[in-house]
Amino acid sequence: MRTIDFSPIFRSSVGFDRMARMLDHHLHAAETSAQNSYPPYNIERVDEDNYRITMAVAGFDREDVTVTAQDNSLVVAGRHSEAADDNGAAGKFLHRGIATRAFERRFDLADHIKVTGAEMVNGLLHIDLVREVPEAMKPRTIAIKTTPSLAHKAA
Repeated sequence: MRTIDFSPIFRSSVGFDRMARMLDHHLHAAETSAQNSYPPYNIERVDEDNYRITMAVAGFDREDVTVTAQDNSLVVAGRHSEAADDNGAAGKFLHRGIATRAFERRFDLADHIKVTGAEMVNGLLHIDLVREVPEAMKPRTIAIKTTPSLAHKAA
């Protein structure tokens, strides 16, 4: 496994230890991401503070999918019920190309990102997110004071 030293990047920053750990975690997770590509998803930026995750969950009912938000994590899981897996009176499949395997997909959310809702339309699960930065955390301009220099006082 490769080890990459990111310390030169973080020399001129303060308080970014968490970001460095997350970056390291994602580099290691990228090695296994090719194996974990189901179900496919899109992440789109709707506007400056709104985002949407869209997952293709064809073959799953609304009751088969759970969306859980906790702290800075979003977990989407799907599991078919026993009744849905049983083909019953409809006959036996000759070909089954629509995946029905259980899944769990995790997303790391940035600070101040909140999940506002989820809906399933035509086999697509849409999860809406919004960035709500508290007023105290928003950028503010710092006034610069001036004091007379000693050279001007002496003259």
